[in-house]
Amino acid sequence: MSTTTDHLAEELRDRMIAEVQASGSRTTRVLDAMAAVRREPFLPDANLEEVYDPHKAVVIKRDDGGAIGSCSSVPTLVATMLDQLRPQLGHNVLEIAAGTGINAAYLRELVGPTGSVTTIDHDPGVTAHARAALHAAGYPDVEVITRDGALGDQAHGPYHGIIVTVGAPDVYPAWREQLLPRGRLLVPLRFRGTTRSLGLTLEGDTFISDTAELCGFIPMIGHDGERTAAIDPDGLVSLYWDPDQDIDPGGLADVLVQPRTEAWSGEFVGNEEPFDGVWLRLAATEPGTCRITAAQAASELGLCTPGILSRSPAIAEGSSLAYFALRRMPHHPDGPRSELGAIGHGPKGAQLAHRFRDQICAWGANRTITPTITIYLAGTPAAKIPSRLIIDKPNTRISISY
Repeated sequence: MSTTTDHLAEELRDRMIAEVQASGSRTTRVLDAMAAVRREPFLPDANLEEVYDPHKAVVIKRDDGGAIGSCSSVPTLVATMLDQLRPQLGHNVLEIAAGTGINAAYLRELVGPTGSVTTIDHDPGVTAHARAALHAAGYPDVEVITRDGALGDQAHGPYHGIIVTVGAPDVYPAWREQLLPRGRLLVPLRFRGTTRSLGLTLEGDTFISDTAELCGFIPMIGHDGERTAAIDPDGLVSLYWDPDQDIDPGGLADVLVQPRTEAWSGEFVGNEEPFDGVWLRLAATEPGTCRITAAQAASELGLCTPGILSRSPAIAEGSSLAYFALRRMPHHPDGPRSELGAIGHGPKGAQLAHRFRDQICAWGANRTITPTITIYLAGTPAAKIPSRLIIDKPNTRISISY
């Protein structure tokens, strides 16, 4: 690189770190680690502005259909997840999904010379890229292994921490078995239509969360347990749900043309205010919590108008449905606001819409509270799980409690 290019990269890196710090509570150790790593070797085909954009993921691989196969995660999200993992000097850390290798470099900085980092990925092309980039960036001692992430890597364990940087539908037995007692697992867990980056501590055979952040990740290849189907003849509206849920899309085929009921909560948010906590409230209380998506044409026709067309929470029950809605209030006394509510269709549509509204109000009563998400072994008796609702996965049982 030329001196001019080096200077620009340093300037852009400093700007990225400042933006990452401003985006939320960040530990100094994480910021220092991110500042120490040159990102250029990991993203050789991107320009410097893209390489150091704090709010952008950079794609490095797509499949034959154009879907994203691997990318570098958004730096602000990377910082959040590293904070959640809490790696310390001397720790042995495993990363599931190598990506570009950048995250492994950050981890190497965080665990220091007495620590160690292993990163694995199912795709040999991805691991070859990550291995070469880590060598070029000055981290040749990071172990890069090609294998199914669900299997972990026993050879280099046990680990103080395991960080998963791909959307996981379950917590796999190998991850639990390869962690030290009270080790940390950081996993973007997919359940009830949403993905949450969970910071978990292993207590015996049980994982207990202390952080749960909204996030979005490419799903694990070969491990995507989510089901999906259109619920209108033209395929404009789709539902996404988990295999353990009693949801029959065939029974909802004409639900959207049935009379609608609107239930508004009296809870308002501004343009930048988060309200994703509503989804967790629903997942904790409603067995039929799922995700709905609608094409722009569905909204324009008035067929289906969820608050966020690309992904909104919904409740499906039998032949009835309710989904999240927003009502814009441009002249609200506190400035432009949106009221949160629900729209229901079907025989029990009004009931579902009002139950949905009740959970919005429960969220509104304490917007900053974070639930405890506890992950038990599959087969744990319900009597030992102090939760109103249990989410069942092939390997685990999940409870959400407030």
